[in-house]
Amino acid sequence: VQLQAFGGGLVQAGGSLRLSCAGSRRTFNMNTMGWFRQVPGKEREFVAAIGRGGYNTRYADSVKGRFTISRDNPKATAALQMNNLKSEDTAIYYCASAYARRADIVQVISSEYRNWGQGTLVTVSS
Repeated sequence: VQLQAFGGGLVQAGGSLRLSCAGSRRTFNMNTMGWFRQVPGKEREFVAAIGRGGYNTRYADSVKGRFTISRDNPKATAALQMNNLKSEDTAIYYCASAYARRADIVQVISSEYRNWGQGTLVTVSS
Protein backbone atom coordinates (compact mmCIF):
# COMPACT_ATOMS: atom_id res chain seq x y z
CA VAL A 1 0.00 0.00 0.00
CA GLN A 2 1.52 3.29 -1.06
CA LEU A 3 0.88 6.50 0.80
CA GLN A 4 1.61 9.94 -0.53
CA ALA A 5 1.93 12.98 1.69
CA PHE A 6 1.49 16.54 0.48
CA GLY A 7 1.36 20.06 1.78
CA GLY A 8 4.62 20.80 3.54
CA GLY A 9 6.36 24.11 3.16
CA LEU A 10 7.76 27.17 4.85
CA VAL A 11 5.54 29.17 7.18
CA GLN A 12 6.07 31.83 9.81
CA ALA A 13 5.48 31.10 13.46
CA GLY A 14 1.81 31.47 14.25
CA GLY A 15 0.78 30.47 10.76
CA SER A 16 -1.03 27.40 9.45
CA LEU A 17 -0.42 24.54 7.09
CA ARG A 18 -2.55 21.62 6.01
CA LEU A 19 -0.94 18.29 5.22
CA SER A 20 -2.73 15.68 3.16
CA CYS A 21 -2.16 11.99 2.69
CA ALA A 22 -3.60 9.83 -0.07
CA GLY A 23 -3.95 6.09 0.31
CA SER A 24 -5.47 3.10 -1.41
CA ARG A 25 -9.25 3.10 -1.71
CA ARG A 26 -9.19 -0.69 -1.46
CA THR A 27 -7.81 -0.78 2.09
CA PHE A 28 -8.06 2.74 3.48
CA ASN A 29 -11.10 2.20 5.70
CA MET A 30 -9.48 -0.80 7.40
CA ASN A 31 -6.61 1.27 8.80
CA THR A 32 -5.84 3.76 11.49
CA MET A 33 -4.17 6.77 9.88
CA GLY A 34 -1.37 8.48 11.73
CA TRP A 35 1.03 11.37 11.40
CA PHE A 36 4.54 11.26 12.78
CA ARG A 37 7.42 13.69 12.52
CA GLN A 38 11.16 13.53 12.69
CA VAL A 39 13.94 16.03 13.11
CA PRO A 40 17.33 14.94 11.77
CA GLY A 41 19.29 13.32 14.56
CA LYS A 42 16.23 12.64 16.67
CA GLU A 43 13.78 9.78 16.89
CA ARG A 44 10.54 9.82 14.99
CA GLU A 45 7.72 10.99 17.22
CA PHE A 46 3.98 10.53 17.21
CA VAL A 47 1.88 13.56 16.29
CA ALA A 48 -1.72 12.46 15.75
CA ALA A 49 -3.83 9.49 14.71
CA ILE A 50 -7.43 8.81 13.76
CA GLY A 51 -9.35 5.57 13.89
CA ARG A 52 -11.04 3.81 11.01
CA GLY A 53 -14.40 5.40 11.60
CA GLY A 54 -13.04 8.91 11.93
CA TYR A 55 -14.45 9.59 15.39
CA ASN A 56 -11.57 8.41 17.63
CA THR A 57 -8.48 10.58 17.63
CA ARG A 58 -5.28 10.80 19.62
CA TYR A 59 -2.79 13.66 19.79
CA ALA A 60 0.66 14.25 21.22
CA ASP A 61 0.51 16.68 24.13
CA SER A 62 2.74 19.10 22.23
CA VAL A 63 0.15 19.61 19.48
CA LYS A 64 -3.16 19.34 21.34
CA GLY A 65 -5.37 22.31 20.65
CA ARG A 66 -3.31 23.35 17.64
CA PHE A 67 -3.44 20.37 15.26
CA THR A 68 -6.51 18.54 13.99
CA ILE A 69 -6.47 15.21 12.19
CA SER A 70 -9.28 14.15 9.90
CA ARG A 71 -10.04 11.57 7.24
CA ASP A 72 -12.31 11.06 4.27
CA ASN A 73 -12.79 7.34 3.73
CA PRO A 74 -14.57 7.50 0.34
CA LYS A 75 -11.71 9.61 -1.00
CA ALA A 76 -9.08 7.57 0.87
CA THR A 77 -7.42 10.68 2.22
CA ALA A 78 -6.30 11.90 5.61
CA ALA A 79 -5.35 15.41 6.61
CA LEU A 80 -3.52 17.20 9.38
CA GLN A 81 -4.53 20.81 9.91
CA MET A 82 -1.76 22.60 11.77
CA ASN A 83 -2.51 25.97 13.32
CA ASN A 84 -0.48 28.32 15.49
CA LEU A 85 2.71 26.68 14.29
CA LYS A 86 5.83 27.01 16.38
CA SER A 87 9.49 26.74 15.44
CA GLU A 88 9.66 23.45 17.34
CA ASP A 89 7.14 21.99 14.89
CA THR A 90 9.81 22.09 12.19
CA ALA A 91 10.34 18.52 11.01
CA ILE A 92 9.72 16.04 8.25
CA TYR A 93 6.14 14.84 8.61
CA TYR A 94 5.14 11.33 7.64
CA CYS A 95 1.72 9.83 7.20
CA ALA A 96 1.32 6.16 7.98
CA SER A 97 -1.35 3.49 8.21
CA ALA A 98 -1.88 0.61 10.59
CA TYR A 99 -4.41 -2.17 10.24
CA ALA A 100 -7.03 -1.89 12.97
CA ARG A 101 -9.25 -4.83 13.92
CA ARG A 102 -11.84 -2.52 15.42
CA ALA A 103 -12.93 1.00 14.67
CA ASP A 104 -12.17 2.18 18.21
CA ILE A 105 -8.50 1.20 17.99
CA VAL A 106 -6.10 4.11 17.45
CA GLN A 107 -2.45 3.13 17.41
CA VAL A 108 0.13 5.65 18.56
CA ILE A 109 3.33 3.59 18.43
CA SER A 110 5.29 3.89 15.21
CA SER A 111 6.25 0.20 15.16
CA GLU A 112 2.57 -0.72 14.77
CA TYR A 113 2.39 1.16 11.49
CA ARG A 114 3.32 -0.92 8.45
CA ASN A 115 2.86 1.55 5.63
CA TRP A 116 4.58 4.92 5.41
CA GLY A 117 4.52 7.85 3.03
CA GLN A 118 7.64 9.56 1.74
CA GLY A 119 7.55 12.49 4.16
CA THR A 120 6.97 16.17 3.62
CA LEU A 121 9.09 18.93 5.12
CA VAL A 122 7.51 21.55 7.34
CA THR A 123 9.69 24.52 8.25
CA VAL A 124 8.45 27.11 10.73
CA SER A 125 10.46 30.30 10.88
CA SER A 126 10.49 32.33 14.07
